[in-house]
Amino acid sequence: MPLYKTLTDNNSAKVLIWKIEESFNDLFNGIKLSENSLERVHSMKSDLHQRGFLSVRHLLNEIGYTDFDLVYDEFGKPHLKDGNHISITHSFTFSGIIISKNKPVGIDIEKRRDKILKIAHKFTPIEEYKSIANHDALVSKLTIVWGAKESLYKIYGKKKLLFLNHMYIEDFSFDSNTTIGKILYEGTTTQYNIHFLEIEDFTCVYAF
Repeated sequence: MPLYKTLTDNNSAKVLIWKIEESFNDLFNGIKLSENSLERVHSMKSDLHQRGFLSVRHLLNEIGYTDFDLVYDEFGKPHLKDGNHISITHSFTFSGIIISKNKPVGIDIEKRRDKILKIAHKFTPIEEYKSIANHDALVSKLTIVWGAKESLYKIYGKKKLLFLNHMYIEDFSFDSNTTIGKILYEGTTTQYNIHFLEIEDFTCVYAF
């Protein structure tokens, strides 16, 4: 399946989501890759990771970029050569990118799974969510919080941030589809807009 969904936020950021249903060969034949990207994709042991990597390059093509426009810094953060901001994600059968001309951005797609209940204490004060009695709602909410913090981590782009100590996500209702996220680090607090949506069994969160 080609492009699954496109979202635009007041012309300041654009989100594109791909549902990965094609074979490796179908995805590979439709794009051109740099030597470095060819090495990366062929070194991946998982077919799902390979197809996720290639689907991201198709998303780039959708908005006029190619793999050759994408570079990574020493922390593994992606950048576009023209100076526009980009963030990338892929999880199982979905991939996504967010691009902005003037704002740092982050995006994360996660499959909603019960296992998040076991690790929640590592990334958020779990007592804040004990009032949620519905199991599925709790999994959904924690997945949004995790995705929001992943998105903030990608915006910051370095390896020093701790999910539990340096990032805070304001409480939210599911109907709002938005919340506020903050990075609190080295005496500075930076605030970001967080948006979220559920697509099939997955949750997409993006921040700017």
